[in-house]
Amino acid sequence: MNQEFPTKSLMLTKKDSMEIESKIDRLKKHLQQLESVAVAYSGGVDSTFLVKVAGEVLGDNAIAVTAQSSTYPEREFKEAADFVQKAGIRHVVIKSEELDIEGFSDNPTNRCYFCKRELLSKVIAVAQANNIRHVVEGSNVDDLGDYRPGRQAIRELGVASPLTDAGLGKEEIRILSKEMGLPTWQKPALACLASRFPYGQKITRDKLRVVDQAEQFLLDLGFRQVRVRHHGSIARIEVSAEERGKFFNTDMMDRIYEKFRQLGFMYTALDLKGYRTGSMNEVIDTAPAQSKQ
Repeated sequence: MNQEFPTKSLMLTKKDSMEIESKIDRLKKHLQQLESVAVAYSGGVDSTFLVKVAGEVLGDNAIAVTAQSSTYPEREFKEAADFVQKAGIRHVVIKSEELDIEGFSDNPTNRCYFCKRELLSKVIAVAQANNIRHVVEGSNVDDLGDYRPGRQAIRELGVASPLTDAGLGKEEIRILSKEMGLPTWQKPALACLASRFPYGQKITRDKLRVVDQAEQFLLDLGFRQVRVRHHGSIARIEVSAEERGKFFNTDMMDRIYEKFRQLGFMYTALDLKGYRTGSMNEVIDTAPAQSKQ
């Protein structure tokens, strides 16, 4: 589908444009100072924008590093690999199996810390093997407001966050990505499949596979922003607010119900609020001290 992701890009004032240009200049200067970088690259909006700018600023001194694992949909990996190949950016693929990390599959509230530390440690090893001086990742300033325990691992390992340091938010990154002709400018938000499970529910390869297949089925039906939250025998579907109306179609509902039954879900429910980032975090205490982890 050629449906655009909502953006305010057509309503930018001259002041807004000047502020964004100032931030992109700041980003480029920061990358120049780093001299060489290995970008932790998932293929999402932020990391694609970062790896593209890094490639333009640093040339061969910028590499993209992507991890393949059971928590990372294969469709996303293929899109990520295709982009850097066409962009002429060197791509290093590593294997990372989060389920082998002690404590990860138990799905504690700080699960992302274990994942991020494992992933970034491997990216650091790739950087060292290739004489790259710094590892960078794609967090932006909007990420600072949500509960993200993975940021603790970023700080502990000394990984840089150039988009955050430049003051760039998600909407600005989409606007700049569109201006640069990046295919990801309107791409829906991306998160690993482990984020589909309530904290405390055991994560297994079979469950990850089921969620991946369920989401792919919805994508094939034409939905764009999709999450299938796994609540044991219940699948809770989140789609973007503007796509919720598609479910007022009995044939559509029957097809989804039957497919999800085949995948093992006894019940299938639509979240009436629709998709929102970090919906699984709504049931935990996100006190200020915790949210800064």
